[in-house]
Amino acid sequence: MGHRLSKIYTRTGDQGTTGLGNQQRVPKDHPRVEAIGAIDELNALLGLLLAHPLPDPLHQALTPVQHQLFDLGGELSIPPAHIIEAGQVQALERQLDSLNEKLPPLKEFILPGGTIAASLCHLARTTCRRAERRLVTLAKEEATNPESLKYLNRLSDLLFVMARELNRTEGAPEIFWEKTKRG
Repeated sequence: MGHRLSKIYTRTGDQGTTGLGNQQRVPKDHPRVEAIGAIDELNALLGLLLAHPLPDPLHQALTPVQHQLFDLGGELSIPPAHIIEAGQVQALERQLDSLNEKLPPLKEFILPGGTIAASLCHLARTTCRRAERRLVTLAKEEATNPESLKYLNRLSDLLFVMARELNRTEGAPEIFWEKTKRG
């Protein structure tokens, strides 16, 4: 592989625009750039989560997700590319089903928290939901890959179940939401 970035700064964005992979320039607050940025934030947060000791199955599940999120960012930066495929969504569903079958059914809402790793999973889940919302906004303006939206939706569910699993394996109790009483 050749050198992709010989210089980190280019000064081309100093006027508030950025270049897409197809050479198109768009404002930095364009819905496409907002979606790419939210996916990048999610990927960075997964990197932080992976820096913590995790059970092997969770670590092995999240490492490919980082690569796929990078693919998704690439897909969005080169419209009308379609890189995320139905099989990747189905793989997330299989992981989700496998992890969820070990957990007790939920009868109440739970508060995000527990162990540090579980808390990071919850934070990644909310970041994933933001990325999903940004992609929905973009899809209202431009054609996008429907599999990418499904992928983010399943990933947020997987991160929720991973948080529950991490708390279960570490013996951290789930804290059920209680409606606050008005005084």
